[in-house]
Amino acid sequence: MSAIPYCDDVLDRSIPLLQMADVSKQMRLVVTHVHQLLREHKLIAVRRDTVIGVPEAFFGDDGQPLRLLPGLIHVLRDGGFQDEEILRWLFTEDESLSGTPIETMHTDHAREVVRRAQSMAF
Repeated sequence: MSAIPYCDDVLDRSIPLLQMADVSKQMRLVVTHVHQLLREHKLIAVRRDTVIGVPEAFFGDDGQPLRLLPGLIHVLRDGGFQDEEILRWLFTEDESLSGTPIETMHTDHAREVVRRAQSMAF
C-alpha cells in the first residue's frame, strides 16, 4: 500500500487540522478511503510536526468536504498549481472576497471562487 499523500505545511499554525481518523469518522468512511481521496486530489493533507491532517475549513457543517472543493482543487492543479500553492491561495486574505477563498467557499458565493481559480489557471 502506498503512503498517505501530503504536502509541506504552508498554513498558519492557527489554522486547525483534522487528523485522518477524525476525517474518516466525520465522513463515515474507512480511513483507507480517505487516503484514496487524497491520492485522487479531492482533498489536500499537510504534515504538521509529526501529524498528517486536512484543514478543518475544507468541510461543511455536515462533516463532508465542501461541494465545490474537489473541482476547485482539480482546476488549480490542471493549471499547474502545486498543493502548497493551492493552500496558500485558499487561505490568503482577498479583500475583494471579504475574506479568504476558503471562507467564501462556505457561502453562497463559492462559485465566484471557482471562477477566479479558472481564470488564474488558464
